[in-house]
Amino acid sequence: MLLTSREDLKALREETQAKLAKRDAETPKIFIGMGTCGVAAGAQAVYDAIVAELQEKNVQATVVQVGCIGMCVREPLVDIQLPGRERITYGNLKPDDIPRIIGDHLIKGEIVEDLVVARFVQI
Repeated sequence: MLLTSREDLKALREETQAKLAKRDAETPKIFIGMGTCGVAAGAQAVYDAIVAELQEKNVQATVVQVGCIGMCVREPLVDIQLPGRERITYGNLKPDDIPRIIGDHLIKGEIVEDLVVARFVQI
């Protein structure tokens, strides 16, 4: 698309923001703490397990690698955000925990309570 005016740029910006808002409203998100503390605790193996499980189960989700989530003692940390639901942080994860989190939380919408270390509550 050739932009020839400020109005073209503004229209493109608004169109892109609308597309992103729709995607964000409909797509589950998985945030993986990949800071130094997370990587040292095994976050790369957890990340690899998440990607493999999503592919195997054909589950669509946006996977985002983030820095330190802030609870280094609980690494590896993974946050799950389902559209319209509270954000849940799972901690002290191992690759073997991932099929359960993907199957129960992402597919069934059921929180895996014994692995939860925090909840983000919207006020």
